[in-house]
Amino acid sequence: MAEKIILGVDPGTRYMGYGLILVEKGNITLLQYGVINLTKYDNHELKLGKIFERITGIIDEFSPDEMALEAPFFGKNVQSMLKLGRAQGVAMAAALARQIPIVEYSPKTVKQSVTGNGNASKEQVSYMLESILKMKLEGERLDATDALGVAICHYYHENTLASNKGKKALGIKQAKKGSWAAFLSENQDRIK
Repeated sequence: MAEKIILGVDPGTRYMGYGLILVEKGNITLLQYGVINLTKYDNHELKLGKIFERITGIIDEFSPDEMALEAPFFGKNVQSMLKLGRAQGVAMAAALARQIPIVEYSPKTVKQSVTGNGNASKEQVSYMLESILKMKLEGERLDATDALGVAICHYYHENTLASNKGKKALGIKQAKKGSWAAFLSENQDRIK
């Protein structure tokens, strides 16, 4: 696989996390991660404008090859879901304006890919990212590490599909019997 930059985004209407990784010869390097703080804007349209401006700026600075987003989970508050969907759509529009391919992953898929547990906490995701990246992650908000998780999830999913080495593609040294990594490793012919 050639060198690739992946932008991960964890959409939000108060805080939007972003994380950029460089993948080169199977090695993952953290380029940047952070949070777009939207709490100082009262108007939803101003928030959407700021999301577009910041994501476009990040794209222009780092020229990512692909964007991976965490799909909104379904909640009970319809208005919140609508606002979150708009925020995600604006982030997607920024990538589409620069002709960057977009992939979406469910929160459960991201957690499963990074920790091996689809019900992992944000703290567990952050802890595993430190292990994967071999560095301490500083961050005032877990939205930033969630975005990194989305980027790494995307890298793992690309490699899982492209590789016959499911254990290595998932970043797992030894797949436990009955785990997702073991299933993938043992059933390469069933992966499309």
